[in-house]
Amino acid sequence: MIWHHAIAFAVAALIGAVASSAVAAASFVVDGGSSAKREVEGGSNAGAVRITIRITGALEDGDPERLRAILMRIAGAAGHGGAPVRIVAELSSNGGDIYAGLNMGYLFKEFDVATLVRAGDLCFSACALAFLGGTASHLPPNSIPDRTVEIGGQVAFHSFNINPNSKSLSAATDVTSGLVIGFSLARGGSSLLVRYAAAMAIDPAFIARLLGRPAEVWEYVDRDGEFVDLASCAAGIGRPAITYAEMAANICNHATGDFSPVDASKAREMTAMQARRHLLRHVQENSESFGLQGSVLIKEIGTALAARTDRQVEAVYRDLRQLGVALPEIVGPVFEVTGYISGSYTLQCHVSFSLEDPDRYDLAIQGPTGLTKAFRHAPRQCGRLFLFDRDAVLNPEKK
Repeated sequence: MIWHHAIAFAVAALIGAVASSAVAAASFVVDGGSSAKREVEGGSNAGAVRITIRITGALEDGDPERLRAILMRIAGAAGHGGAPVRIVAELSSNGGDIYAGLNMGYLFKEFDVATLVRAGDLCFSACALAFLGGTASHLPPNSIPDRTVEIGGQVAFHSFNINPNSKSLSAATDVTSGLVIGFSLARGGSSLLVRYAAAMAIDPAFIARLLGRPAEVWEYVDRDGEFVDLASCAAGIGRPAITYAEMAANICNHATGDFSPVDASKAREMTAMQARRHLLRHVQENSESFGLQGSVLIKEIGTALAARTDRQVEAVYRDLRQLGVALPEIVGPVFEVTGYISGSYTLQCHVSFSLEDPDRYDLAIQGPTGLTKAFRHAPRQCGRLFLFDRDAVLNPEKK
């Protein structure tokens, strides 16, 4: 990207204390070559051959070029056919050059490389920025992040500071010119981070918090909300030890996005049939907004709701789901969660979650005239993050 070069001068002056103390470039060890393992994966990556690149040590100028060469070799070998390849970058670094970290993150996205911080490993500063590049697929219209922190691994961010020994600052002739140059550098660095966050689908609020703090204040990825905001999975967590009503409220609080969260007192359990009938009545009463006014299905809804048996209700509910109406799949306990208010606008959230699979649930958000799916989604392959309160500590910071 051209803008990289346009503000590269600013990045050179924005190297923090960690970078200035680095003495050696990062080490790259590739598992999947002639001297290492090749793993065949399961789950959503079933059949793929996993190649691991373990990156340790300080990230320095030149490391992105070395990484690109490695990824090009892997891509070239994968292009000759055979099983699909999934590349995973294991990161263990106290930081380094911010520009190197960002460029490595862009490479992870370009080559669809997942990022992983193992239990016991640290990934700080520039390494944490590189971590955010973890991607399962960068294809449009929406890229799919793939970032994981094992419980016990540590990822931490901090804002940049300005290197007082930079060539840019040495050009200042007085306090005023020094302030002008410093402000220009800070603006360039902020722009760099904001653009990177947008490219990696990071919640802008996270970057705003980061930039608003002194460089010596660290933000660890330890709470549920931080994992969600960074589209990152916490490997090693199960289902929270809370009531079903609390789980329902947590899922809906996450899914409704910017609405003020509610507590479990706003969650009312319903039977599966009560939920189906309630939602079908809503579709019936708002048939025009659903594009169903005068249709045969609206008549079938009326017939089903008037029936004494549940079979017709289930059949119509299933047909509407197949047509794309945003009705939730009933996979376990069902709750209606209320209390989402913004001015005169109110929402209800209907959620059903599995008791066997903590990553499986479905929901619909009911507004005055229609139904929609979640406004915000959990990271891929770790839907269970929505079962927790945003402030729940999942991965405690190690002192």
